[in-house]
Parts: sequence; C-alpha cells; structure tokens
Amino acid sequence: MESFNQLVKKKRKFLFTTTFLFLVAYCLLPLLAFTDALQTKAVGNITWVWIYSLSLFLMTIILCTVYVKRAHKFDQEAAAVIAEYQQQKGGK
Repeated sequence: MESFNQLVKKKRKFLFTTTFLFLVAYCLLPLLAFTDALQTKAVGNITWVWIYSLSLFLMTIILCTVYVKRAHKFDQEAAAVIAEYQQQKGGK
C-alpha cells in the first residue's frame, strides 16, 4: 500500500526533525553554561541565559501546538488509508 508507506514516511520525517531540533536546543543549554557566552548582559541586568531559557519554554509550547495539529492531520490520513485498505479488501 503506497499510501500507507507515504504516510509513515511523512510522519517519520516530521517526528525526526522536531525531535532533533528539540534535543539540540535543550542539550545546548548545559553545554553553553560552561562558557561565558550566556553570562553577558542582553537588556539591562538580564543575561542571555534568561532569554535562552525563556525561549526553551516558548519552543516547547510551540512544538506541542504544532504536534497536536499535525497529529490530527496524520490521524485523518490514517483513517483514509484504513478506508482505502478496507475498500480494496472488500473488492477482492
């Protein structure tokens, strides 16, 4: 079933990309903590570590929102694949 293989490929690509970006962003914070890069002041007395940490929270919320919307789309496509399979199975 070509439609099933396409669905799995699209879902795998989406999940790998988002997981990779998420892990890189989160693993970068402890690594940067050993340098002085995030200790410089960005605005007033606020250092870059606070901005980076806030951006991690925002990224998490955005990724969750995107995932929920994409999961709904994947569920609809999966239902279409199931319907196609059942139609082919019934036709044979």
